[in-house]
Parts: sequence; C-alpha cells; structure tokens
Amino acid sequence: MTFRAILPKELLSIVLVRNFKTKMNTTIQETPEHLAAFENKISCGEKIEPKDWMPERYRKQLIRMISQHAHSEIVGMLPEGNWITRAPSLRRKKVLLAKVQDEAGHGLYLYCAAETLGVDRRELVEALLAGKAKYSSIFNYPTLSWADIGVIGWFVDGAAIVNQTMLARSSYGPYSRAMLRICSEENFHKKQGYEIVATLANGTAEQRAMVQDAVNRWWWQSLMMFGPSDANSPNSEELLRWKVKQETNDELRQRFVNITVPQAKAVNLTLPDSDLKFNSETGDYDFGKINWEEFYNVINGNGPCNAERMKARRLADENGKWVREAAEEYARKNFSKTKNI
Repeated sequence: MTFRAILPKELLSIVLVRNFKTKMNTTIQETPEHLAAFENKISCGEKIEPKDWMPERYRKQLIRMISQHAHSEIVGMLPEGNWITRAPSLRRKKVLLAKVQDEAGHGLYLYCAAETLGVDRRELVEALLAGKAKYSSIFNYPTLSWADIGVIGWFVDGAAIVNQTMLARSSYGPYSRAMLRICSEENFHKKQGYEIVATLANGTAEQRAMVQDAVNRWWWQSLMMFGPSDANSPNSEELLRWKVKQETNDELRQRFVNITVPQAKAVNLTLPDSDLKFNSETGDYDFGKINWEEFYNVINGNGPCNAERMKARRLADENGKWVREAAEEYARKNFSKTKNI
C-alpha cells in the first residue's frame, strides 16, 4: 500500500476484512483419530488451511507466534522511522521511507493471517499495549547514528530473512503465503542496509569508525533475535513436530553467522567476538557465548527502549481511535445499504 489517501470503498473493505472471523471447525471434539489425521496431513507436506480441523494447541501456538511477528514488524518501524528526516540525502530518505512503509505492510499481512485463526485483530493489539504480548527484543535498542540504519538493514533484516525463509515452508497456509511477499521485500531491506554499511566502511576515517561502532552494538543483539538456545526453548518441540518451524533456533542462528562473517570481511569490518573462527571439521563458524541474561531482561520489559517503544504505540493507538470509529461507522452504514439493495 502506498502513502496516499484511502478511498471510501477501500476503507470499507479494510474494515469488513478486519471484522471478519473465519468460521473454523473448532466445535468437533479432539479425538486420537482426528489428531492422527491432522498429523498425517502435515507429515505428507500438505498445508493446514483455516477451515480445516486443527488441535486447539496448534491454533494457540500459531496465534502467539504470528501475533508476535506482527507486533515486531509494527514496533520495528520506530527505531528507523525517526531517521527518515535525518537521512543524509533525498535518495536515502526515499529508500528508508519505502522500507518503513513495507514494515507496516508486513504487520498488516500478519495480523490478517492471525485473524484466519478466529482471533480479532483488536484483541491482539490490546494484548501488546497491555504488555501481555511480546515482540522481538532487537527493537528495544536505540538508533544512535545513521550507521545504525545500515547495520539494522544488514543484521536485523538479514536475520529476519533467514528465519522467514524457513517460515515460508510453514505447515499453516496463510502464514507461509504471507512470508513469500515479506521475504522478497526483506531482501530489498538487507541490500539497502548493506549498501549503507559498505559506503560508510569505504568512506572517511570518521565514517568507518561510526559504522564499526554500530556493528559492535548490534551484533550480539542480532544473534539473540532467533530466540533462546534449543535447550531452553519451551515451544520449539511442538512447532517442529507440527512443521510450523522447519529448523531450530540454534540452526538458524548458525546459518546467519555463516552468511554474515564473509560479508563483514568483504567490507573490512570486524565482528565483536574474539571467539569467532572457522571450524574446518563442521564447515561452520564457531562463535562466543551469548549473554542470555540480557536477552531475558529485555524480553521482560527492562531494555533501553522498552518503555519508549510502548509509550509510542499506546499514543499512536489513542490518536488513531477516531479513525477506527469513523471507519467502522462508515462500514456499518454501507453494509446496511448493500443489504437493502
């Protein structure tokens, strides 16, 4: 969706879609036979669609996972959004504006995917605003320089691509299909970020120092994006068994490291890990220990920007209340007219 006024017809369709709840086959009592048929369908590589029978636990896991993903896309607009007016050229402003706009679209795709599971989008948003729902820990860190925007594109969107490429093969149809477009746009975001990084790395001594500082501050936080280690991940076993996920957190994290190390060498930047080295036996890059205490501290709301991010989202929700009310009233009036035709 481009930045332009929404026409009345489009506004009506948005509201009607938002209020639509898929009629799901949740009234059938779960039996061993139902569960066996469900798991056999997944093992055969078939997609589960909204009106298919599914275990309640599968539905709840998907709602949790997809809504967290949607929240992350929306909150993720904040660290970069306040750099749009400070970008160093008109071209950089336009590209960053397009990227932030894409993130808003990703959030909308994902909220729609969650709604196919019978949950209302407003319910998901209120859970976020109340602090009951989580979003990615990476977005609770400040963007201190223009170099941060480049490194976010390189690291954060690069990590997202690794994770989301896997989710494009998810067993739940609406989620996997949403990932196809999101992944293609995330590739643009990573290229945009890496271009900024490469330009600064080949610039003046001051620019090079600025981008190296950003790399130092974002590297470990980017590794945390994949979630807890496999030994401490409470949901991975179920998600893997039901093929919502195809690979573990640690496997995805390792792939990201393997991809990123050569990219850092290509622009003569140093990743801040003295233990980072190539392992000829495994073909992987070994890396140091992640500070999981920091990860859980941020997830629990105590990061550098947790309060700031939630304040911004609550303010946006309050300021947009009149728009939602007007749109819903417009939809009701037009729906009544349509019924009388």
